[in-house]
Amino acid sequence: MSSRTPSGTPSRTPARTPRTHLALGVVAAGTLMIILDGSIVTVAMPAIQRDLDLGPSGLSWVVNTYLVAFGSLLLLAGRLGDLLGRKRMFVAGTGVFTAASLLAGLATTPAALLTARFLQGVGSAMTAAVGLGILVTLFPDGRQRGRAIAVFSFTGAAGASLGQVLGGVLTDALDWHWTFLINLPIGAAVLALAGPALPADRGLGLRAGADAWSAGLITTGLMAALYGIVGAPAHGWASPLTLAPALTGAALVTAFFLRQPRARTPLLPPALLRVRAVAGANLVQLLTVAALFAFQVLVALYLQNVLGHGATATGLAMLPAAVSIGAVSLLLSPRLIGRYGERAVLRAGLALLLAMLVLLARVPVHGGYVADLLPVMLLAAGFGLVLPSLTQLAMSGAGEADAGLASGLFNTTQQLGAALGVAVLSTLAAARTDALTRGGADRPEALTGGYHLAFATGAGLLALALLTTLLLLRRPAPVPTPAEGTDTLPTPVA
Repeated sequence: MSSRTPSGTPSRTPARTPRTHLALGVVAAGTLMIILDGSIVTVAMPAIQRDLDLGPSGLSWVVNTYLVAFGSLLLLAGRLGDLLGRKRMFVAGTGVFTAASLLAGLATTPAALLTARFLQGVGSAMTAAVGLGILVTLFPDGRQRGRAIAVFSFTGAAGASLGQVLGGVLTDALDWHWTFLINLPIGAAVLALAGPALPADRGLGLRAGADAWSAGLITTGLMAALYGIVGAPAHGWASPLTLAPALTGAALVTAFFLRQPRARTPLLPPALLRVRAVAGANLVQLLTVAALFAFQVLVALYLQNVLGHGATATGLAMLPAAVSIGAVSLLLSPRLIGRYGERAVLRAGLALLLAMLVLLARVPVHGGYVADLLPVMLLAAGFGLVLPSLTQLAMSGAGEADAGLASGLFNTTQQLGAALGVAVLSTLAAARTDALTRGGADRPEALTGGYHLAFATGAGLLALALLTTLLLLRRPAPVPTPAEGTDTLPTPVA
């Protein structure tokens, strides 16, 4: 049986088996655990601060320590997955993350918690870096791959939704330790099923290569840059504590890219970035995530600090956004992508998200949920169109040999966007709030003015992302029919 891809070329549809569906479930569950942890911790932060007597700067590193380890190791972990075997990397990462979650759940001092959070970031990088690579090789057919990626995207929305609600419920009913211990049964189930479910792959072998200098440059560079970026809201953008690591990281990352064309076994082959769909999708994702990652942080702060909601009520108030994202990504996006293609669906999703941030930039101080916030939560469904489209485009240039690398690159740009977005938008919001407070505004009015500036800036980033899709993600030219007497077709630029 054959099917037709969005580009119009026929492809052979492999037989689907219960094992492939189980493998999809295992990868999705591993992703669910990582995303659940990320969102559940944000709701528990006030309780962690009180229990461990953390100042604002120390509290921020409960999140930042994780982000630095996660974001800096993704690219290397993806390439090592290609070399050593993606299944092996996925299982090892799940084991590290699960063990680190136990350590975090048992932590009674700030040092113990931060160490566990760093190890959680390492395990997350190992798992997340190869997850998409496993799906790409497991579902080579375009239509089936689209459905698998839709399930993968739905899992992300489900994790965010469950995290926001569970974080409030567990913190209020038990204590913050359980926001980490909840990962243990999920991790145990993933480890138990990964062996029989995931396809065995030996990898290319270490001799196939990962240039050691390249690995050192990109890992150290990303770690230094992320360290500077995530600390900027606390230290200030002009502080040596921000500028020194950020500029050092930028220099190391630049040296990494300069080395790749000359390295015998480049960690990131330049040919992969020359695929227009891959480069464009990663750039659009960087801008989109930078605009939107602060969405759940700033909206949660608006609900709690301006409207007076508690932790559980905040999670429930944001639940429609996660549900709408999940429903659209699972039920609607595969059909729309199959009919109109990834590029058209991506632009439609970005337009919805742009409208969402424009509305948020005008939310009133004494806002009502139904009139002012529920429309915003429903417009968030645009992310359910954006993420599957970007994922398919970003993985379009990946073959069997570099699927893990493409997956690691995609996740790396996602984490860089998240770190930049939170740091920049939070700094802008805080500066605007301080200025309004000095001008005589009361606390709720000043906070709302700060959030307005952050959301308007995010809207500008989304407009730039939409423009980028028009410039870099143009629909590829149709592949001409081979001339008489020839056997091959010219290869179009993706």
